[in-house]
Amino acid sequence: MYTKEKLSETLKNMALELGASKVGIATNDSLKGGPESTRLKDALKGAKSAIIFAVPLNQDLINPYLSKEDFSLNEDKIRKTTFAGGISLEIAGFLDQMDYEAIPIAPNFVYRKDTPNGIRDRKPIISHKYLAARAGVGFFGHSGHILTKDNGSAIVLSSVVTNAELIATDPIKKSDNYCDGCKLCKAVCIPDYISDEKTKVNIGGFDFEYQNPKSHWRCILVCGGATGLHPSKKYSTWSPGRFKIPKKDKDFEKLREKAMPSYVKRTLKDPSFYHPGVPNHKMQYTCSNCQLVCNPDKKLRKERYLLFKNSGVIIEDEMGNRKKVSPNYANSFIENIENDRKKLYID
Repeated sequence: MYTKEKLSETLKNMALELGASKVGIATNDSLKGGPESTRLKDALKGAKSAIIFAVPLNQDLINPYLSKEDFSLNEDKIRKTTFAGGISLEIAGFLDQMDYEAIPIAPNFVYRKDTPNGIRDRKPIISHKYLAARAGVGFFGHSGHILTKDNGSAIVLSSVVTNAELIATDPIKKSDNYCDGCKLCKAVCIPDYISDEKTKVNIGGFDFEYQNPKSHWRCILVCGGATGLHPSKKYSTWSPGRFKIPKKDKDFEKLREKAMPSYVKRTLKDPSFYHPGVPNHKMQYTCSNCQLVCNPDKKLRKERYLLFKNSGVIIEDEMGNRKKVSPNYANSFIENIENDRKKLYID
């Protein structure tokens, strides 16, 4: 039998050798006093520990994506999310063969069903972010994303919950948190999802803080591609949608009712992912800008911000081919397409 020290090291090495860039361990003791989504027992009865790790996105694809020269990062994010889930599955299988109970927690789209609105509340059973912050995989940035020293927030998190007794890893020192409050994450967020209200939590005796998000529908409708034009109309996400983005959270339900039926009628030519909470279930990553702009190198952060702000807007032909154009060209293009098709993109 492995000692808990030996098993902990084996599992951490396994995650790294399978493709993770950073890995940590959280336990019931290290998560004590944390928010509801740090209760490991909600994922597995009798759980004692969790392995949490990060898989990096391809940094070479970020600048071309933000400048709208290349949409390949959408596929990279889909594939890396699936890959991270696969690592969790393999670790869980390894533990099972050693007669431990273990359950892989997918990187995304695993929501509680016992909340007032079920999966529409988007409450995770286990929060990868809380586990990652407490276990030292990364640290909270202004955006609420987990930031890492090597890849910023351009990562995918996944975890495994088990009844194996493991050794917890420590959080990163506050002095090593490179987030300086530049707020470029907020500056590139077209739906204004990141608020100025702070959320503070204490997990296992350590304090963590990040900005509280606004309505999740702000992120879903824009990052998922239903709409994406900045209010200035000078630049957009990779979405060709031009539905007006409301200022108030309560008005996003009306936007959802207008934009989603139109969105599902468009041709999604490039790779898609499946989401349980939207019509037709298929979506793409057309934003993720708050996640992608952040990097330990502040000069690179500013470069990415300017690339996005000066990237123009996206239009789409009938075959689903996207093209970046000037704001004036986009206005003319939309005005001259037939009305039935125009309704797929604007109010």
